[in-house]
Amino acid sequence: MPTERKQFVQTVRSQVLGDRMRQLREDRGLTLKYIAAYLGVEFSTLARYERAEWPFRRDHVIALLDVYGVYDDAARVHLVELAQEAWRVNLWQPTDHQQPDPSGGEVVIDDWWVQQRAVELCVYANLTIPEVVQTRDYTEAVLARSVQQPMLVDKLVRRQIDKQQTLEDKKPATRLDILIEEPVLYRPVGGQAVLSQQLQHLTRLTQLRPHIKVRIVPTRVGWHAGIDGAFTLCEMQRPYPPVALVHHLDGRLILEAAAAKRYRDAFDKLREVALSPTESSALIATLADPTPVTSNSDTRAA
Repeated sequence: MPTERKQFVQTVRSQVLGDRMRQLREDRGLTLKYIAAYLGVEFSTLARYERAEWPFRRDHVIALLDVYGVYDDAARVHLVELAQEAWRVNLWQPTDHQQPDPSGGEVVIDDWWVQQRAVELCVYANLTIPEVVQTRDYTEAVLARSVQQPMLVDKLVRRQIDKQQTLEDKKPATRLDILIEEPVLYRPVGGQAVLSQQLQHLTRLTQLRPHIKVRIVPTRVGWHAGIDGAFTLCEMQRPYPPVALVHHLDGRLILEAAAAKRYRDAFDKLREVALSPTESSALIATLADPTPVTSNSDTRAA
């Protein structure tokens, strides 16, 4: 009979570990019943391990890696460390675009792994159009400024477009609730033609995709809850708690539990000062006209 356990916070680390251990088992064609018997635990216990309802024991992970034929030292160390740290929340994760694959095995948690498991992404963008709704040309213009290798830029652009499609293809599709600062609509990333194309794309999305909502935070709003910078709040399927992703120049923060709740509260307050989806769509459609766009500041200066 399983021993009594205290309440366990279903951390991102434990979810990643449970998901990867389940994938290893299924890839080998092994059933829960078979592996549970091998470990000497009940069927329901192993199922809870894989769902991150209970934390995987370190010795169980080591034993299962032998059964699953995982002999690569780096992969073994990575999964055992996840088991040892399953109770921990929050993580600072460095990012290096010069690496051939930013989501490789050396990364403890990939923020894309979190995003694709979310039922809703609440995105606040203050400098550029959010990645989840960028066009290919806009994405390329953004990455070309931060990545020095053209071949790597092409690879990252393809990955980002594939990610967007993955969110769209989910059943049901991942809900997107997006807040964009008004100045972003005037910033000619990649040039005016690329910006116009991007705004036209946003207009189509808001008209044709009911699961995508875009609101604009108008320039006239003074201090507000997003003044400290952009973030993405991932609302996970119950009973998993929300996760906040905050990007910086050298890496990203993955925030959970109480820390993520602060970002949920901030997003709710930002929605209160933003234009309605209808007003926002009208503004974006107006600015999407390919004719030269004059910003508010230019108009005043004239």
